[in-house]
Amino acid sequence: MDQQRLRELLDYDAETGRFVWRQANKRVKAGTVAGYVGNDGYVRIRASGTRFLAHRLVWFYVHGTWPAGEIDHINGDRSDNRIANLRDVSRLTNRQNMRRAQADNRSGLLGVSLTNNRCKASIRSGGKNHHLGYFASPEAAHAAYVAAKRQTHEGCTL
Repeated sequence: MDQQRLRELLDYDAETGRFVWRQANKRVKAGTVAGYVGNDGYVRIRASGTRFLAHRLVWFYVHGTWPAGEIDHINGDRSDNRIANLRDVSRLTNRQNMRRAQADNRSGLLGVSLTNNRCKASIRSGGKNHHLGYFASPEAAHAAYVAAKRQTHEGCTL
């Protein structure tokens, strides 16, 4: 899809981050919000027979080029596609902007693991794991992790 075709099909509102259909077709009325939020939280839009991630379409719509890397949602909200909330970054920088622990993390806090009834904080930087220490509570370990993250991760927006 080229930018001209995208602009023929959709209008983009930079304040809301939403696309709306410009023309009616068999499935949609003109003026209706385009796309749907998938189970993973990302907005998807089917246009010209192809499914797109809306945040990548936003980048293309505004800048006229497809992103060179990954599109990072700065505030961590995958459905917030305001151009002010998006940045074209490397995969590493995008991963560094994680805001929540993975689902299998028993502590429920980013950077914190529970081992032998102790709260361990660690961070990965420069391709290596760095031990930050053991703490009395998961919250204290998480605070140490966040402080280290702000210093070492260029993609950190916490």
